[in-house]
Amino acid sequence: MSKIREKLLAEPGKILKLSEIDPSGTPGCDNKEDGIARYLKNIDRMRVLQYLLYAEGKRAVLAVLQGIDAGGKDGTIQKVMTGLNPQGVQVTSFKVPAGEEKEHDYLWRVHKAIPKWGQMGIFNRSHYEDVLVVRVHNTVPKAVWSKRYEQINSFEEMLADNGVKIMKFFLYISKEEQKKRFEERLNNPEKNWKFSKADLEERNYWDDYTAAFEEAIGKCSKKHAPWYVIPANRKWYRDLAVSEIVKETLEEMDMKLPKPTADLSNIQFE
Repeated sequence: MSKIREKLLAEPGKILKLSEIDPSGTPGCDNKEDGIARYLKNIDRMRVLQYLLYAEGKRAVLAVLQGIDAGGKDGTIQKVMTGLNPQGVQVTSFKVPAGEEKEHDYLWRVHKAIPKWGQMGIFNRSHYEDVLVVRVHNTVPKAVWSKRYEQINSFEEMLADNGVKIMKFFLYISKEEQKKRFEERLNNPEKNWKFSKADLEERNYWDDYTAAFEEAIGKCSKKHAPWYVIPANRKWYRDLAVSEIVKETLEEMDMKLPKPTADLSNIQFE
């Protein structure tokens, strides 16, 4: 396990305190130039590993991205998954439940989006919204959402037992960095479309979201589905950290190319 992965792992069974983590920190890499070089090597290696995953066709990989507004979920998907074969990657963004989704349990739409064997799935937000947003805004009683931690753990354990490798990333930025990114959206005409007044309203709940993330990560970081807290103020470090963890996790799966279905030694072409 690399130093980055070891330091960013939310240790299972341990209480998480985000106040003890520096969102501008760069544990495991102090030099931006070196970090970018490592990131580029990581994504090259990920291309090879994705090919093995697809060829093997027996397991799937799921990366979950969560974070406060402007935390960098879209940017992480763009930068870290660049170069992968899009035929083998499925990205799902979870918005407020609508239509048929509201007529089922909260995990129904999530289970539908789990990647099939040989595929990589990326969740932009996820089932964790149902212990985050609903808690902060009190849209369901505590007696309901408080039971969901164990339900989520059981759900993820079932996926892991059936060949889905799970990684979960919390992109952690400071309140000051969020303000800076919101201002960039306001000042850049090409980014105006990304700004919403609702973002400012959600900002008022910063402390509530912090508490909700701490409990969700603390209760749901498990060996079969670990959480990693990614200091994300510095985008270059965010990209390095996520790519390194994805690369290492794929390598540990020890994937092999399948054997040919026929004896190729006697194949001839006219």
